[in-house]
Amino acid sequence: MHSALLSQYLLDLQMHNSSLPILDLACGAGRNGLFCLEKKLAVTFADVRSQALAEIKQTINNDPDKYSSSLAKFWEIDFELHNAKPFNENSYSAVMVFRYLHRPLIDEIKAAVVPHGLVIYETFTVSQAKLGRPKNPDFLLKAGELAEYFSDWQILHYFEGTKISDTGSNKQAVAQIVARKPL
Repeated sequence: MHSALLSQYLLDLQMHNSSLPILDLACGAGRNGLFCLEKKLAVTFADVRSQALAEIKQTINNDPDKYSSSLAKFWEIDFELHNAKPFNENSYSAVMVFRYLHRPLIDEIKAAVVPHGLVIYETFTVSQAKLGRPKNPDFLLKAGELAEYFSDWQILHYFEGTKISDTGSNKQAVAQIVARKPL
């Protein structure tokens, strides 16, 4: 099941659909990128695990009526390599990040989005440690931290608190933001 944020902001993603793809950063099983691909949006699936990317590719190939393989690209990359500068400036119409936090990438992500493009970001906050994994503070946002990173962008949506996960199985402490890059 894809994130509800994507359904809420699908029109924004479609309206800004340029020749540039959406980056599904640290895509994992690709649930969010596959949703965008199903809606005929070009997606670059990026993850450190080649097996995850192979499984997404297989899902796309197994259902050509649902997914256009020509709109999908795959990028195996370790975003946590020391001094990694993986993005070209203004290279994506949007970047979406779910359940992943590597603070040194934030400025890179912001630069990678074209003017008027979107960032859709959701990950765990420090309150998650009381509810379950992850517990390592390196992977948990402090109160207000995500909003601060995008304070110079137009904030379309912001939430910080506890909610039921997209799979409906448990409570999670998260921060969410949908932000538009200024022109």
